[in-house]
Amino acid sequence: MMNEAQKPTGPAATAVWENLRRVVDPELHCNMVDLGLVYGVEMREGTARLTVTLTSPGCPYGPWLLLEMREAAAAASGVTAVELDVVWDPPWSPARMTEEARLELGFDV
Repeated sequence: MMNEAQKPTGPAATAVWENLRRVVDPELHCNMVDLGLVYGVEMREGTARLTVTLTSPGCPYGPWLLLEMREAAAAASGVTAVELDVVWDPPWSPARMTEEARLELGFDV
């Protein structure tokens, strides 16, 4: 399902996407992109709009992860503002993870 994520287009969106790989879930020890928690990155006139989710609405690290994602996006070259859109539909599942992340975390591939 990883292919459902909106792949970034343009250098600024690609930089945001790569910065989001540096945000690691402290429980799963995997980055937000490979976990499939980043559904899309759009750039408009310097504003990065991230569509993201969490593994569950009650994720204990949720507020921290959202702050880290916002800061990672803001640090990308060409970004002057960040909008974070947290969505619950479609819901996250391990099927959204990259194959490598599923293997590393012991999920069936």
